[in-house]
Amino acid sequence: MLKNVSRAVLVVIVVSTSLFAQQDKSKRPSPPATAQCKSPEGKTIITVDYSSPRLKGRTLAELEPPGQVWRTGANEATTFVTSANLATPKGVDIPAGSYTLFTVPEAEKWTLIINKHTGEWGIPYHYESEELARIPMTVSKLSSPVENFTISFDQAGGGCTMHLSWGDTQASVEFTVK
Repeated sequence: MLKNVSRAVLVVIVVSTSLFAQQDKSKRPSPPATAQCKSPEGKTIITVDYSSPRLKGRTLAELEPPGQVWRTGANEATTFVTSANLATPKGVDIPAGSYTLFTVPEAEKWTLIINKHTGEWGIPYHYESEELARIPMTVSKLSSPVENFTISFDQAGGGCTMHLSWGDTQASVEFTVK
């Protein structure tokens, strides 16, 4: 009898886990999104996959506590995949590969963390030993607020500028192909 109950519980757990894994992510409160940087020839240089949370009347400080590591989106940690070796104006080199993005938002400055540890949910953050780089971002105020957290790229010349926009804030960093 106990053996049959254990099997039944195991079947329920396996089926529930399978259904959860197959859940339509687009129906989440913070749906998935993708941003890409392409070369002038149309080749994808950078792909960022993230989940886009909404403000819903809350402030950025409530959702992204200043000075604390944030997973740069919602749900699963944000992925950053580059098919080319990159550099930043601050002299940071990023080899082609797959990474996880985190940020440290503050009122006047944001820091982008590119981490070699992939496949994580996101927080709590305990991956300092696997950081590839911490890169200062340029912060500006937007003329109109952005309800949905958005990652976008502006392509120019041999690289792209990545923008993180949410509320009245935009944090940006430039990447060039080496």
